Amino acid sequence: MKEKKQEPEFIVTDRRKFTESGEPRQEAEESAAEQAPQAPPTPEDRAAPPQSARPDEASEPAGPSKTARVEHLRESPPVSLAEHEAQTREYDEGNKRLDDVLREKTGGRTQSLEMTFERLVASLYMTAMLQLGLMAPEGEQPRADILGARQTIDTIGILNDKTKGNLTPAEQTLLQQSLFDLRMAYLELTNAITRGPQPGAKDGPGSILGAQK
Repeated sequence: MKEKKQEPEFIVTDRRKFTESGEPRQEAEESAAEQAPQAPPTPEDRAAPPQSARPDEASEPAGPSKTARVEHLRESPPVSLAEHEAQTREYDEGNKRLDDVLREKTGGRTQSLEMTFERLVASLYMTAMLQLGLMAPEGEQPRADILGARQTIDTIGILNDKTKGNLTPAEQTLLQQSLFDLRMAYLELTNAITRGPQPGAKDGPGSILGAQK
């Protein structure tokens, strides 16, 4: 006998929105809510921060401020002599390893990378000369930064006061001569500013001060 062909089963779903009494069906309300299109986000919604973010997150700095860093140094316990000496040895050993790598890569000498007191003074001297407008990088016009020059010259003055009795004659001569020359150049510049523009002069003191902006 031939087997009867199995008929597919059908599931009848009642999709009517209202019951026989005229009341809305609960299933129809849920289906309509699921199929309802969502309104596109408004520009205000796009600009609004995510709810998980704190309101003050955007205003918080990426790291501690300069004042906080300085206060941290002042409030930190003093470093012991043993800790200082151990760190100095590790620092010197790290520099030696770095010098070996650079020497191997470039085939050159790394002695010029070592910082000395003479190089420190020379670096500050050249910085002050640039800030006084007496020198300029190649291809650029000299520009005076009177306030920056004053800070650099004062830094050299602090070195002169704090290193007395601890320098070689050559180091002391270089430091004092650099400070003397820079102070003389600074006085000439400040006198030109305070005297005001000379009759017939095109550029007055404002042009010098404006270079700082």
